[in-house]
Amino acid sequence: MRIEHHALPSPSTGVQRTLRVLHFGTATSGRKVYIQASLHADEIPAMLVAQHLREQLQQLDAAGLIAGEIVLVPMANPIGLAQDIQGTLFGRFDLATGVNFNRLYKHLTPPLLARLQGKLGADAAANVATIRREGLAVLADWEAQTETEALKKLLQTLATDADIVLDLHCDNEAVLHLYTGTPLAEPVMQLATRMGAEAVLLAKVSGDDPFDESLSRHWWELAEQLPGHPIPNACVSVTVELRGEHQVEDGLARQDAAALVAWLQDQGHVAGPAPAMPAARCEATPLEGVEPLAAPHAGLIVFSKAPGDAVQAGELVAEIVDPLSDQRSELRATVSGVLFARVARRYASRGMRVAKIAGAKAFRSGKLLSM
Repeated sequence: MRIEHHALPSPSTGVQRTLRVLHFGTATSGRKVYIQASLHADEIPAMLVAQHLREQLQQLDAAGLIAGEIVLVPMANPIGLAQDIQGTLFGRFDLATGVNFNRLYKHLTPPLLARLQGKLGADAAANVATIRREGLAVLADWEAQTETEALKKLLQTLATDADIVLDLHCDNEAVLHLYTGTPLAEPVMQLATRMGAEAVLLAKVSGDDPFDESLSRHWWELAEQLPGHPIPNACVSVTVELRGEHQVEDGLARQDAAALVAWLQDQGHVAGPAPAMPAARCEATPLEGVEPLAAPHAGLIVFSKAPGDAVQAGELVAEIVDPLSDQRSELRATVSGVLFARVARRYASRGMRVAKIAGAKAFRSGKLLSM
């Protein structure tokens, strides 16, 4: 294992943060996996999974079983981890700007289209190498203005030349679920099966340029816009939502780390026979088919459905109870699917999303992710 420390620019006098990056295997083969934990710094389960993953990768590295390089960032957001406000960790949004730490990464397709003129040919592998090189050059030209922009630039740079990118998160209260690009459904469903995921949500463009999409979207967009040259989907990038924020348990984390390693064996990045594939627990559905249920007014949230429950259109999911007026409003599903996530708090402000149901039929458009 090799450890690197990357200094972030100082945001204020006397403050200096660094990003710790662990490298396993060797970078000589050109094969690369990138894994990061807790880009939303208050999503703690991901950091525990990374700890168990580090232990397993160290053993595999010592045994010479890693084919290529695996890069692990066990804590991807030291800025958010320091945003402790009166006992509450505030790690989802940058306090300086209000911007989500998992939004506004560099969309590489437009600058790549300009840079790739005359540089691609008939060899798919050579095209992949060229696109990765030019993508890194685009990121090198990105003049980050703030510490948070510098962090985003660094993380995207570390991952841009990877074959696989796994961004480990969690939700408030949830079953394990995944987000990925529609063209990546087949390999990601294998990952979902390994991990016991209960929802896999697909979109070509989800909106606001989240981290995982910034690593994979340009591959299918370039293939569509440059049809005269073979361009494969050379990066399988996935956001892995590790259940709920309070499920910080060694048993679950060890299980999740082992499932990730087994999938890397399936993909040929770790040598050795993988365990038997378990039965799948879900089918992939469009992110456009997710129904977010929002509170029509402020009040107490009284849930009738829990994460993982099947929901039929018309069924009661929750009620919102106004303690001042005694108004009681029902939240009923309009789609059939799985309730895969809900809020952890039990008081809603008007318009707050309180639950998400994965439906099989696309009906939404525009920005598909929550803030």
